[in-house]
This record gives sequence, structure tokens and C-alpha cells, in this order.
Amino acid sequence: MEAYQAALSGQAVPRVVATERTQPGTMSALIVAYYNSTEFKTHAESTRYVYRHAIERFRSKFGEKSIAGMQSKHVREYLDEFADKPGVTTNIRRVLNILMGFAVERNYRPDNPMKGLRKSKSRRRSEGFRAWTDDDIATFEAYWPAGSRERLALALLLYTAQRRSDVVKMGRQHVRGGKIHVAQQKGGGQTKLWIPLHPKLAEAIRLTPADHLTFLITRTGGPFTPESFTNWFAAAALEAGLPPRSSPHGLRKAGARRLAEAGCTQHQIKAITGHKTLAEVALYTESVDQERLADQAMAAVEESEKRTSTVKPSERV
Repeated sequence: MEAYQAALSGQAVPRVVATERTQPGTMSALIVAYYNSTEFKTHAESTRYVYRHAIERFRSKFGEKSIAGMQSKHVREYLDEFADKPGVTTNIRRVLNILMGFAVERNYRPDNPMKGLRKSKSRRRSEGFRAWTDDDIATFEAYWPAGSRERLALALLLYTAQRRSDVVKMGRQHVRGGKIHVAQQKGGGQTKLWIPLHPKLAEAIRLTPADHLTFLITRTGGPFTPESFTNWFAAAALEAGLPPRSSPHGLRKAGARRLAEAGCTQHQIKAITGHKTLAEVALYTESVDQERLADQAMAAVEESEKRTSTVKPSERV
């Protein structure tokens, strides 16, 4: 409040040092150390934001508690508060595991209380962002004409299967030799991809004015931020008659699903989406059209039987 009053009156704002607010040996001291570490600072800005959100929520309850006194039962009691929000619970577990692993590495405590903490079974599973269906895509394309920003945004999302943070940065300078180059923002640009241009994406780019640094621009002519792009695109989807929660990330899932339905292996899908593990790819392709794949599988069996000659034994075996 002193800093606030000083700012209102135009005076110099008193500097508050983080170490003056925390007591050594407390969870707050550990959190401050983690925020100042290379491990935290090398994460992408979006990742740091997610981590901070989970950590600060935890600190509000346990900040003054002892690092050494933190036990698995305390974490379990805390997680029970979010039993009806499995997505939140999963994120908190992941972030706290990283934080307590940092505590062990820096000798704040000898063990990680997150290890051995069994996951509770939830009766309902969070599905995350709703994946777009082929009907959704057709409805959107029927409403927004070719050459519109909306159609270009859909083509970029669907035919690159990238995150919104990467799509809003794409421009003609990234297209060479019939491929679009992506240095994914998540992970600090370490994941670099060359993705062949789908004919529909190439046509959408051809219809786009070439006088801007990025393909997608706002009404004022500037680039989108990831957040403003999501709001704009979600509104365009609603206007086209799509269900709520038809987000850009749902098209990333749809792109991965279409690759799976086309018969691509998980390694091939990973080469497009940039996922780090096959488990992540499997999660994104859960909505693969079961009926279509079942038809393909049974047709393959029938074709195999036609090519295989069966010899009847001459005597009983």
C-alpha cells in the first residue's frame, strides 16, 4: 500500500526485494529460487505463465510452510480440492513435480514428495479442447468464402497442425521449395519443422495479399497475438454456426486426426505436429474415425485372404 500511495502521488516507488518477503527454508523461498533458475527462465513465455499460475495458487496456501516438512499427504489433501477438475489436477501435479524435483537437485530436501503419489481415478475425464469434425470444417468453409482471413486461418491451422502461437507468426518468408518452415515457440524454437504445403493451403496463401509480414493480420493491419487470434477465430466459428469451444487448438487436433485416418504412422504424424513423444500423438488422435478405420482394416483382411491360397489337408490331422 505504501508503494501504491507513492505511485499515486508521483513519488519514487519503494523497492521491495523478494528475499525480504520470504523466510529461508520455506516453500516461498524455494519458489523464488526456482523463478530465478536457468531451468525456469529457459522455458517459453507461455510455459512460464502456466507454471506460475499453478505455483502461485499452491504458494497462497503453503508459502510459509517448511520445505522439509512438505509431505505427500499435504499434496494429496491439496489436490483433493480440485477433484471435480481433472484437467487442473493434472497440471498442478506436473508443475509441483518439477518444483519439488528442483528442490531435490538444489539440496533443499532429500526426496520428492510427489514420487509415489498415486493418481486418483476420476469418474469423468477432461477432454480438453474440442476437436473439430469434418462436418465442422465443411460448415466453416461454406460460410466463409475463399480469400477471406477466416478461410486462410482455417487452412493454416488444419494443414500445418500447429499451435496458434506458431500460426500467427507465419508469413511468406517462411515458405520455400513448396514447404513452410516452423520453429515452434514452445520449447524456445528448438523444434524446427519443414511441412509440405497442402494444395488447399497453397491456394489460400495465393489469394492472400503479399504486403504484410504475417499471413494473418488484424483489421488495423498488425499481427495477431495468440490470445487475440483465439478470440477472433472462435467468434468466426460461432458466426458460422459451429458449437461453442470451437477453438484454434481443436483444428490442430483435427489435423492430427486426419493424418491418422489417412494411414500415417505415429512417427509421420509427429513429424508434422512436432510433438515430442508418441504418447502425445496418441492423445491427439483419439478421435480418429473408428468406423472408417474398421472398414479399411476389414477390407485389408479380405484382400489378404484373396491373395492367400488355402490347401485342404489330404488326411485328417
